[in-house]
Amino acid sequence: MAVQFGNGANYIAHAQQAYCENPVAQRAVRMITDAISGAVLKISSPEIAALIDKNDGGFTILEDVSAHFLLHGNAFIHVQCDYLGRISALYALRPDRVKIIAGDDGWPVAYQYQIGQNVSEIAAYDEAGRPQIIHLRGFSPHDDHYGTGCLAASMRAVAVHNAATKWNEAFLDNAARPSGALIYDPGDPTATLTSEQFDRLKSEMEAGFSGAYNAGRPLLLEGGLKWQSLSMSPADMDFVALKAASAREISLAFGVPPMLMGLPGDNSYANYKEANRALWRLTLIPMCNKIFGAISAGLNPWVKGAKIELDLDMITALAEDREKLWAQVSSADFLSKEEKRAMLGLTHLCVEAGDE
Repeated sequence: MAVQFGNGANYIAHAQQAYCENPVAQRAVRMITDAISGAVLKISSPEIAALIDKNDGGFTILEDVSAHFLLHGNAFIHVQCDYLGRISALYALRPDRVKIIAGDDGWPVAYQYQIGQNVSEIAAYDEAGRPQIIHLRGFSPHDDHYGTGCLAASMRAVAVHNAATKWNEAFLDNAARPSGALIYDPGDPTATLTSEQFDRLKSEMEAGFSGAYNAGRPLLLEGGLKWQSLSMSPADMDFVALKAASAREISLAFGVPPMLMGLPGDNSYANYKEANRALWRLTLIPMCNKIFGAISAGLNPWVKGAKIELDLDMITALAEDREKLWAQVSSADFLSKEEKRAMLGLTHLCVEAGDE
């Protein structure tokens, strides 16, 4: 069963393990958030464009929102107004700090935002009925108010991948050799080491023969001691394949083709160009439509006609698809010039001299 974060339970610990400690998960998140925040948009007004393009400490609102929505499954945008009642800024709230307050009918009426011991409550709508919080929610099969993000589905794969990395680190720290046992065999079956001898031998082994700096150092044993290797080799455990499989599962959970992550042995796509096109078609465009649609709907009561859309014509990865569409429409002799332009999304018709 996937981990359900709700209003933030266990989210910080899981985000630390995935985003801060796992290179595969962090790279997947960065690829998606960088693509969304850097995409060319069609924005209805300069006022909305200024809010979207506002840079807060090197981060844009779209980068924060897309990262929260991807990891947590929820993103909350606080609409802040000036003294004249106009939108002055949009702020992305940390979803693990937000608690939804539902009314008697089950719909949200307010949002609690907690930082340490300080708790502030924000009404869902102002006196004019305009939303003060824009909530982006991913689908959850068992929660009415909170969505489920990619982090919940990928945590087991992240845990396995992190454990493999720690195992490799410990393997190197122990001279990159399988561990074994020192056997005391003086010839007398009743003879044993005293507690003092055992502690001294253990401390000498840890100080003088373990760690990467002692790799290859010859082992000097006293009479009656012999070394017996115990551990299986990495090949016996199929460790490399296990780690690669976990990395592919992480990429799958975030919707990034493994080929783009540089994972070996994955040939699902013929080349890098096809994998990049699949990333846009299957992950980025649907996510952009959901994010931009929610923001547009939330801002429309504040700024009439507010609309934010992804400019598909400016996506380099889809240039080949665009060329095919243009060629097909251009060769359709049964369509008029106006119909062809409408099919291509060119609503502004340029009537040439002499055309009726």
